[in-house]
Amino acid sequence: MGPALVLRVLSKRPRPAQASAPGPLTSSFTLPAIDAAHVARYAAALGFAPGAVPLTWWYLPVQRAHMTTMLTDAFPYRLAGIVHVENELVAHAAPPANTPIRLDTRIDILPPTSSGAVYCALETAGSAGGERIFTCTSKYLAVRGQRSGKGARQVPAVQPGSVIDSWTLPPSSGRAYARVSGDWNPIHLTRWSARLLGLPAPIIHGMHSVARSCAALEAAAGRRVSAMSVRFTAPVPLGSTVVLTSGNAPGRYALSCGEALAAEGAYTLA
Repeated sequence: MGPALVLRVLSKRPRPAQASAPGPLTSSFTLPAIDAAHVARYAAALGFAPGAVPLTWWYLPVQRAHMTTMLTDAFPYRLAGIVHVENELVAHAAPPANTPIRLDTRIDILPPTSSGAVYCALETAGSAGGERIFTCTSKYLAVRGQRSGKGARQVPAVQPGSVIDSWTLPPSSGRAYARVSGDWNPIHLTRWSARLLGLPAPIIHGMHSVARSCAALEAAAGRRVSAMSVRFTAPVPLGSTVVLTSGNAPGRYALSCGEALAAEGAYTLA
């Protein structure tokens, strides 16, 4: 997600609408090896204890596989403005040292909803030596539907829960995460670059929020998180304070920003 790939994302144009969604798109890539030094920098930046590969680190190579696959002509939608709405990561086994990891991705374009919205379901499996290491399932909003009724979209209110952790995002936090994640999407960097893409202010990367939450849950439990899902419900502007609380059931969590619920999901401890 460096400058060259960002320019390709911004310049891709949509194809004419089709009567039916195309069949699944597939791709395969190879991660030659895990860069232990980079994993250590990522872990330190997000608050993970040193040692094992953090669960959320796997999203970094997965995101590149997603973007590269969606940049092909077979994917009919433009990528600028596509919204990451859900994600789930599951660790199945520890990655063997100095072994290439194969990333197999499948993208399904789902039928339009009643409002005309179009979502894409993406699943990536990482394997080494025939053994599955992790899976990542994502959902993106590719085409926005027509709103019914008047007024702005209602953001879910924060539900009460015990506070696990909180953090404040300085204005430079988007650029700091971009340096460790490689995701230089302009909406996360500065006010002018966010406005260039239609946002009033820059917002933090969604997977930054998930990673900070994952690290905090591990610290609170004293155990690794082996599976984690998230549903993003509201953007988190840079400069705001984020609060991580327990969810409405065991194994669930919620992330709030001010009076709005920013994300919620479930997690499993190893």
